[in-house]
Amino acid sequence: MFPIKDTIPHRESPFATWFLLALNALVFLFELSLSPRALQLLFFEHGIVPLRFTDPGWALRWGLSPYNPLPLFTSMFLHGGWFHFISNMWSLWLFGDNVEDRMGHWRFLVFYLLCGVAAGIIHIAFNPRSSIPTVGASGAIAGVMGAYMVLFPTSRIITLVPVFFFFPIFLEIPAVFFLGLWFLSQFFSGVFSLLAPGGFGGIAWWAHVGGFVFGILLLPLFRRPKRYRRFFADEWFYRNYF
Repeated sequence: MFPIKDTIPHRESPFATWFLLALNALVFLFELSLSPRALQLLFFEHGIVPLRFTDPGWALRWGLSPYNPLPLFTSMFLHGGWFHFISNMWSLWLFGDNVEDRMGHWRFLVFYLLCGVAAGIIHIAFNPRSSIPTVGASGAIAGVMGAYMVLFPTSRIITLVPVFFFFPIFLEIPAVFFLGLWFLSQFFSGVFSLLAPGGFGGIAWWAHVGGFVFGILLLPLFRRPKRYRRFFADEWFYRNYF
């Protein structure tokens, strides 16, 4: 299933979401200018390598500081290829604007970064012996998706569902079901990755799970005060758009 759009228009210009999209795009363009060797070094230095944090001796042997927290931030602006970049940015655009409406620009930006850092820490906790760099915004975006599910459970997600890979159909799925199923798929994939020898699919499943849960937990701290949310309290608006 691939989400196409949601049914809620944003109220304010989502400046923070636009900023994050632009920053990710600029970093990705920089990546494209690098040789494969230079790109590998960039990922190794600025991506999340769990063993760097869990084994200081190993990190020092490879010329890495085991006490440098910056990769927890820089990793969320790096991507491993076109599909990785486009799918993450599409999800950020789809869900980020409405969550930003409920938080405000600065609150949303801080919320996004904290979700990304939390996702990275969870990834390290579940993969402490991994020496493979992990990059991508998906952990932070998972936090945005978790917040969206709580804020807009009855929103409809227009979803592309390929039937036998040849006959695409479009369905309107309530956000709580779409995002709930997405979370369960990440959770069970993470469980399988722990059981399967050598990992499962090379994807940071637990970063997605951690980011999603952390986004839900952080949401009460970042929602705008009620006096700024009169627009969203209008039940007539919800009934007409949902």
